[in-house]
Amino acid sequence: MARKRLANRSRGGDFFIYFILVVFGMFFAYPLVYAINNAFKPLNEIFLFPPKLFVQQPTLDNFQDLFIIMSKSWVTFSRYIFNTVFITVVGTLGCIIFASMGAFVVSKYRFPGNKVFFTIVVTTLMFSGYVTAIPNYLIMTKLGWVDTYLSVIVPAFAMPMGFFLLKQFIDTIPNTLLEAMKIDGAHEGRIFMQLILPMIRPAWLTVMIFSVQGLWNTRASNFIYSEELKTLPYALSQIVAGGVARAGAGAAVTLFIMIVPLVMFIVTQSNVISTMAYSGIKE
Repeated sequence: MARKRLANRSRGGDFFIYFILVVFGMFFAYPLVYAINNAFKPLNEIFLFPPKLFVQQPTLDNFQDLFIIMSKSWVTFSRYIFNTVFITVVGTLGCIIFASMGAFVVSKYRFPGNKVFFTIVVTTLMFSGYVTAIPNYLIMTKLGWVDTYLSVIVPAFAMPMGFFLLKQFIDTIPNTLLEAMKIDGAHEGRIFMQLILPMIRPAWLTVMIFSVQGLWNTRASNFIYSEELKTLPYALSQIVAGGVARAGAGAAVTLFIMIVPLVMFIVTQSNVISTMAYSGIKE
């Protein structure tokens, strides 16, 4: 029976590595743990100095105050939730579909301007949303999409980071697999649906996380003016702006906003690691 091969480092080295990982893990987890505990703290503990990390007397009063405040709004709380969920779901699906299709074509097909197009997309990664805000607004105005869902959903389809990640992942898929399916009579649509999408699942799950995080947290106040079309983060931000009297509700707002992206990341974290490592079958 072959003996198990040991790693080329000592136990002291293993201990040091795990120690560093634990320290950094605690450092990054501290804000998350603090925000969760803060949402269940009574007001006297929220304003306690020096602040304590863990709640001493847990309460649900902050969430009750939040729902009472939202119930007094002339636009129902469920409407804000619907707006955010609708924008997030449609925008994310569109982002995955268009980014996957574009990445597939650029990666596996050669056409005039192929490399130029990819270079332009990569270049756009250098620009933040603040730089493109005014051009986006002018385009939405010309199209007549201001104060509609489309002003937020359609720009979400064009996500340069999603296109880049998917293209890099598709590059690792051997061309021989595509040629084998073509010999069997498969057309491009079947190849894309039955071969490409299943094999790049970790990549588009990662793109989904980025898209959901961006759309779920968007206030869209620059494009949407009607109160009945506004998103949940915008409505909750108005509660936080209420000052000290709404500090408890503000703590509940923080937890409410972060819970969806957090849960999604926890469920799909292994796929994120696979994507960032550019794993896949190589020719």
